Parts: sequence; structure tokens; C-alpha cells
Amino acid sequence: MNPRIDRAAVLTIVLASVFALTIGVAVGFVTTFTHSQYVPWGLAAGLVVVLALVAGFRLVFDSRIIAGAAGLGVLAAIARLTLPGAGGSVLVFDDPIGYIWAIAPAVLAAAAVAWPRRRRPRMDE
Repeated sequence: MNPRIDRAAVLTIVLASVFALTIGVAVGFVTTFTHSQYVPWGLAAGLVVVLALVAGFRLVFDSRIIAGAAGLGVLAAIARLTLPGAGGSVLVFDDPIGYIWAIAPAVLAAAAVAWPRRRRPRMDE
């Protein structure tokens, strides 16, 4: 049996993934700039925002692909801003807060993407 590919569903997933990736990059940039400004509240708020973004995409779209795109966008922005800039300035310092910021968003995004699907109510119950 050869299943037909629903083009509308594929297009929806692609467009939603591009949207999620873009929003993820924006969130990653903003939270990387603000994670160390109000220690420890900036770090905690940034981690909550990252988790809420990825978990929100996971719950709304019920798709790991779209949530993964949001997580990938966040992690790409964090990775880019972790590296030294052209003038040698860094945004993520070599301290415990910087280490937490470099590792925790990846762990939280992976946990939100890997979370099992929510159960659908059955019609016969």
C-alpha cells in the first residue's frame, strides 16, 4: 500500500517550521543578550521563555518537527552569540551563568521536543 502524501499538510509543516525557526532565532538573540543582565532572574526568565516557546509549539502543532525547528533557531542564535565577535567581545562569559546558559536551553528544548504526545480522547468513551 502506497500512502498518498497530503501536499497541504506538508506545506503547512514547512511554513510552520520556517516560522518557528524565525521566532526561535529572535528569542535566542533576545534571551542571550538579557540572560546575564539581572543575575539570576535574567537567566531564569530566559530559560522559562525558551521552554515555553518550544513547549508551546509542541502543544499547539502537536509536531516534533515544528517544535524542533523552534529549538534549533534558539540554539543557533545562542551558538552564534557565544562565539567572540569581530572585536573580540563576548556575550556569554566564562562563568557558571555562562555555562548554564550554554547548556540548559539545549537540554530544555530537547526535553520539550521529546515529550510524548498528549492523548486524544476516544469517541467511544
